[in-house]
Amino acid sequence: MRILLAGATGVIGARLVPLMIGAGHEVVGITRTPSKAALLAAAGATPIVADVMDRAAMLTLAHEHHPDLVMHQATNLPDRKSALLLKARGLGRVRTVGTDALVAAASAVDARVIAQSVAFPLPGLAQRAVDYLEAAVDSVDGLTIRYGLFYGPGTWTEQAPRSEHRVHIDTAAAATMEFLYAPGGVVEVRDEGVTRLR
Repeated sequence: MRILLAGATGVIGARLVPLMIGAGHEVVGITRTPSKAALLAAAGATPIVADVMDRAAMLTLAHEHHPDLVMHQATNLPDRKSALLLKARGLGRVRTVGTDALVAAASAVDARVIAQSVAFPLPGLAQRAVDYLEAAVDSVDGLTIRYGLFYGPGTWTEQAPRSEHRVHIDTAAAATMEFLYAPGGVVEVRDEGVTRLR
């Protein structure tokens, strides 16, 4: 399968790329950071430096690479949790404008869509952005994966948070691989296991 992976150098995307390549899939990895393109190439993916909020660029990529699956793992999270408020607006735009661009790209080439969401409630505008993402994915019969709070190497904390809504980053990546051919709907991934909500 050919997969267009947005957020390919993010905390979960960086784990998914070698898993996907190892499973025999072709990966076209999107990153906004030019210096990270070499990491994608070294992992066996085709690196693309682009912004997922650029609808025209996403459409062009879809037509050039004809993916079977468009996976949205892009975020705009800071390196430290303490800086989250500074990134809230950008994260909301990735979940709205970026989702629209990726869904349009997938629809243009009849590709399936899988997108990252969250398994815990968020305040105000942040929750509305998540709801928007899920509705957009649902509109094309895509699959939304609601992850618990990530923890582990490369995340905000290596220790499991006290919240019941948590998942180790490696557990999340491994579970995601099981969904590559799954039907649309909503699933939740936490340390306790995977639950299909619809």
